[in-house]
Amino acid sequence: MPELPEVETIRRGLAAQVTGRMVTGVVVRRTDLRWPLPRNILEQRLPGATIEEVSRRGKYLLLNLSVGTVILHLGMSGMVRLLPRDHPLGGHDHMDWLLEGGLCLRLTDPRRFGAVLWGGLNPLEHPLLAHLGPEPLDEAFDGEVLYARAVGRHRPVKPWIMDSRVVAGVGNIYAVESLFQARIHPGFPVGRLGRESCQGLAQAIKDRLQAAIIQGGTTLRDFRRSDGRPGYFQQSLKMYGRERLPCPACQTPITSLRLGGRASPFCLVCQPEFF
Repeated sequence: MPELPEVETIRRGLAAQVTGRMVTGVVVRRTDLRWPLPRNILEQRLPGATIEEVSRRGKYLLLNLSVGTVILHLGMSGMVRLLPRDHPLGGHDHMDWLLEGGLCLRLTDPRRFGAVLWGGLNPLEHPLLAHLGPEPLDEAFDGEVLYARAVGRHRPVKPWIMDSRVVAGVGNIYAVESLFQARIHPGFPVGRLGRESCQGLAQAIKDRLQAAIIQGGTTLRDFRRSDGRPGYFQQSLKMYGRERLPCPACQTPITSLRLGGRASPFCLVCQPEFF
């Protein structure tokens, strides 16, 4: 599933190419995505509207138009690309936004776990967005924010930071990498984290997400950017997917445990269970 850096990479690519363009039409080929696609709304309201901004909230892309906002989630395998309007169709191309200049914005989703939703004029009030936690790349997100949310909690830290109500958009890959940088065991109870540890974790989350964005995201399975190219942060992963390989810091074999049904690689030496 594309995580925040992948979605941000796509957002930046699209924003540079579609901002200011008029939508001339909408072609819907399939409506049964994760939630029913609002075909009538999109086909009736979007033609003639201008894309004013491409923004992001957590792992959601927002196409802000002059008539309202389209909310996109790419699910497990979704991809949105800017293509010539006559580009050959594939079997999983479910929707096109036709744009002036002979281009189209095409949604491809083999597994159909993605979503296209109508956010109206106040998209941040949509039920999927209204309860999201702070954006980890915002200046306001820091150790004090994490510490205030951690007090009195007993959950293991890894699934806690993956909870979008705590912080928006931190998925499994970047939770693993951030905890290694912060030298925190993934199963450590969040309520026992001190201010200094929370500050280190908040900074590690920012560092790992920003580094991934610079490298275009992580290519795992079928992630592609809006221009169809892969991301390269996978080459910089220190823990994720490296079970039994040497820890890059101390050479101890990387081990793993399961938390919330997800594999959680960590180093027994660099991320001790008790500290």
